[in-house]
Amino acid sequence: TELSSQRKFDEIKKANQAAAKKLVEDQLSSSSEDDDEDAEGKQGKILAKTFTIYTSQTDGDASELERTRQYMNEAFQSGAMTCLICIASVKRNQAVWSCCGCFCIFHLPCIQKWAKDSLFLVSSPLTDDDFGKKDYPWPCPKCRFEYKRSETPTRYYCYCGKVEDPALDPWLVPHSCGQVCEREFKPSCGHKCLLLCHPGPCPPCPKMVTTTCFCKKAKPVPRRCSAKEWSCRLPCGRTLPCGQHTCENPCHSGNCKPCPRVSKQQCVCGRQTAERLCASPQWQCDQVCGRTLPCGNHTCEKVCHAGPCGDCPRSGKRSCPCEKSKFILPCTEDVPTCGDSCDKVLECGIHRCSQRCHRGPCEICRQEVEKQCRCGKHTKRMPCHKPYLCETKCTKIRDCQKHQCKRKCCSGNCPPCDQVCGRTLGCRNHKCPSGCHRGSCYPCPETVDVKCNCGKTVIKVPCGRERTTKPPKCKQLCSQPPTCHHPTQEKHYCHFGRCPPCRQSCQKTLTCGHLCPVSCHDEALVKQTGLHQPAGPWEQPSEPAFIQTALPCPPCEVPVSVECLGQHEVSPLPCHSAGPYSCKRLCGRLLACQNHTCMKECHQVTEVNSNAGGKKAGLECLQCEEECTKPRPSGCPHRCVLPCHPGDCPSCLQMLKIKCHCKLSVLYIECLKLNCADIKEKDFLTSCKNQCPKELPCGHRCKEICHSGACPLNCNQKVKLRCPCKRLKKELQCSKIREGQVSLECDALCKEMKRKASEIKEAEAKAAIEEEKRRQQAELEAFENRLRGRRKNKKRKDEVEIEQSPWQKYKNLIMLPVFGVAVVML
Repeated sequence: TELSSQRKFDEIKKANQAAAKKLVEDQLSSSSEDDDEDAEGKQGKILAKTFTIYTSQTDGDASELERTRQYMNEAFQSGAMTCLICIASVKRNQAVWSCCGCFCIFHLPCIQKWAKDSLFLVSSPLTDDDFGKKDYPWPCPKCRFEYKRSETPTRYYCYCGKVEDPALDPWLVPHSCGQVCEREFKPSCGHKCLLLCHPGPCPPCPKMVTTTCFCKKAKPVPRRCSAKEWSCRLPCGRTLPCGQHTCENPCHSGNCKPCPRVSKQQCVCGRQTAERLCASPQWQCDQVCGRTLPCGNHTCEKVCHAGPCGDCPRSGKRSCPCEKSKFILPCTEDVPTCGDSCDKVLECGIHRCSQRCHRGPCEICRQEVEKQCRCGKHTKRMPCHKPYLCETKCTKIRDCQKHQCKRKCCSGNCPPCDQVCGRTLGCRNHKCPSGCHRGSCYPCPETVDVKCNCGKTVIKVPCGRERTTKPPKCKQLCSQPPTCHHPTQEKHYCHFGRCPPCRQSCQKTLTCGHLCPVSCHDEALVKQTGLHQPAGPWEQPSEPAFIQTALPCPPCEVPVSVECLGQHEVSPLPCHSAGPYSCKRLCGRLLACQNHTCMKECHQVTEVNSNAGGKKAGLECLQCEEECTKPRPSGCPHRCVLPCHPGDCPSCLQMLKIKCHCKLSVLYIECLKLNCADIKEKDFLTSCKNQCPKELPCGHRCKEICHSGACPLNCNQKVKLRCPCKRLKKELQCSKIREGQVSLECDALCKEMKRKASEIKEAEAKAAIEEEKRRQQAELEAFENRLRGRRKNKKRKDEVEIEQSPWQKYKNLIMLPVFGVAVVML
């Protein structure tokens, strides 16, 4: 069991190590382009997953999904989705809200604050009685779509509104729940959206329905629900409002257009005829009717009209100008004035006309009254018809809550502020064009195109985000012309700035005829040094400057086989350095001495004899100046007297200066005689013939003549031998004593003297012990006397008489005879 567990553990460990190693290698080997490709591949998979159900209904046709795809790409692209309120990027992990009108996405806290501020500004002018009686709306910051107060967002929902606080999933569209959208299409057709939860508007309905054309002439055909209204392109044929012609336009929706034909038509009164559009058959000419009215005295004054002219307007009862009296008169007579006062209300609306009944308008009111100005601060007596406006300027703040009214003699109902707001919008590029208002300005409605370098790839971002939005990644190939000598540059994508350095092979023809194989070096960055000398140690060093310049082609590195000067080897050398060269080996050719070779480095050699096979030295080789280094005879320390030479060396005739065996004398012996002698002769020649000065182990001098090797050990020198007590002595040969053959033992007298000496030592030891005891006893008694207070005088010391022991009294008398006997025996 333990073995199987260990084996499983080892297998799992190896698998984890392999996975970690692969992960590290992938991270190290991947480039930014690979990362971009992986991100695009992942994004493509998510889009395909979102569109799967829809495209299954359209047989793979995704042409209607371009607008939705654009919204989803913006959701994926960093910095593309921007909250127009705070002009900041909308991130994956932030709560958002999407407008159902323009589908613009805002941060949830931002839109909540916007709605709260908007409702406050709308309801702040109301009185306490009116507050809360009307549900004032708040607008979307972008499209001004109005929402009720109850529709103010309070929770974070996904796009389709099914899931609250959708979880962050890297394999879903940001802020999506991953479920089917199921929102109703607009305009409503009875079907629901089939995409997965997505931003932006829902695509057109992909369901198939059977419908007929607009004119109902064609047979019903199956069509997409989003395109169920169609035209058969046949003439419409419906009768036009003119009643004379039919509609010739192709099958169309709605009412037919007015008849486009022209015909001759009479005016209403029938006096004139003109060519006019058939769609407008009734028209009036500019002539007065002029027909005689039934009274026979007057004519009709109406302009071109149809039907009878009617009764004469002057017939029947008519009133006087003040309308107080009525008269029945022929139409040929004018109505007289009644003579009563006019009493019509004048233009001032307060007084009445005081003139008698009269024709024409009444005069202006000339009564003098006490008039109050419009603002109510001043009064003045003046004609009633004249308005009274004082010069006092209104100091009230207008509804913008920023500027004063400043209108002369204002009635208190100040008009709205007529100044332009002019505050800088959140985009920092434009100013608010609206009239001066309270609260926050609406976000800038402008959008800015952020383009790639070539301008073919464009993304639209809200105004103000162009400074922080990265340009889109363009998949078009860079179209800039090459800046090096190559006719075309390497294929790479559109980019900003200079093109990357050309990595193509240079391929210029070098002077040797080969092609330059290194990477293109027409635009190499070279560091400039020494351009600026610092004024002192306090000055900070500046950044190194680089200039772009064309570098010359490097030397040709194509290998070429070349033989060295001394013909030792054939090596492949770079083309630029191909030529006679030294291989740095020793020449090695045999010199004339036949003992040494040329020690020069590989060099040019002029062959003297071509048959020598390249082994014989030439004129350029060294001449041997060495001493003879041939081996000497054994034992000869001298060199050959001749310089380096061929053949054997001559015999050595020099004298050797050596010391004898005892190292005391210096001898001079001929080298040849010494080296040719045998062992006995050498010992004899190297002996000084004197006594050997060496000491034997016993300490005596060797008695032999100067000799080699160790001295003999048989010493015949006479030495004295003593007994162990040193009393007895005897003369014997040194060699016998060292070998232990002879010994001298003590006799009876020696033993007796030794015994007496030991007894004396024991007696002395006992006396010393008794003496120590008495001294301690005396000290104890003195201490006790001091304690008892028996001291009579501080300066006087206690005297204690110490009695001598018998040994101390008689030791001198005993020791003198003993030592005398010992001296006599010696």
